[in-house]
Amino acid sequence: MSALICGSFAYDTIMVYTGHFKNEILPDRVHMLNVSFLVPEMRREFGGCAGNIAYSLKLLGGDGEPMGTVGKDFDDYAAWMDKHGISRDRLKQIDDAYTAQAYITTDLDDNQITAFHPGAMNHAHEQTVPANAGIDLGIVSPDGKDGMVAHAEQFAEAGIDFIFDPGQGLPMFNGDELNRFIDQASYLTVNDYEASLITDRTGLTHEQMAARLKALIVTRGGEGSLIYTGGRKIEVPAAQATALADPTGCGDAYRAGLIYGLQQGMDWETIGRVASLAGTIKIERPGTQNHHFTLDSFKERYKHEFGQDMV
Repeated sequence: MSALICGSFAYDTIMVYTGHFKNEILPDRVHMLNVSFLVPEMRREFGGCAGNIAYSLKLLGGDGEPMGTVGKDFDDYAAWMDKHGISRDRLKQIDDAYTAQAYITTDLDDNQITAFHPGAMNHAHEQTVPANAGIDLGIVSPDGKDGMVAHAEQFAEAGIDFIFDPGQGLPMFNGDELNRFIDQASYLTVNDYEASLITDRTGLTHEQMAARLKALIVTRGGEGSLIYTGGRKIEVPAAQATALADPTGCGDAYRAGLIYGLQQGMDWETIGRVASLAGTIKIERPGTQNHHFTLDSFKERYKHEFGQDMV
């Protein structure tokens, strides 16, 4: 079972301000803001939803190809993908654009100021889901709006089951558009806040969404996740993290676990636990693609966490 992972690629530049924004930003002067922060700590990470999902899926031993649009500055990321054996066959380089970039400044209270440049991501719709390439599972994760709409339509027209993963792209879509995605998709995965937002925009309850899908997956952070499928509501426990280093990218690792479990034909209880553990392992390391494990070590930890073999 081969998966096509549609979504963004991005560089995340993360800077740490060793003070507090509240001490530097005067509330009565925000209409004429002019402020500078000294950031002695900075790191550049490889990110983007498609890149993150593909990375964790590769660690699990799943079969997947990411599809996305990247910019003229992609060489370092390309080398990283090659090093880790992640296919670049379905990436398209936009020569007059930069790869999407997020510039994130965090203070000591964990407040963040972020500037995001979409760059090449705006060209996502120029990529097409191949109908006859041996792909039998897909995911539409956050990307350029036109690309997300087009790829969902193309998966549906090709008869390929896919996961709709709106993530941070959810605010771009109104109720009618979200209803259309739900009708096209086989699976919907969101966090609890996103699920509430979809309910607000569509009027659909969790059960009503699930009735139009093979499964609705709702993550709840440290409280685990819920899977609505076949008229059942499955409660999936959270795996216990040894450290809480960085939540960024945990959702992407969770989605890699979903894809892997579906590829292996696992039952939903097992799929949920695999996804949960993948997200937990990610949170223990900073960045979105700095965690490492082998499939054997993953299975050992799975047994330790859940008291059963991963089958």
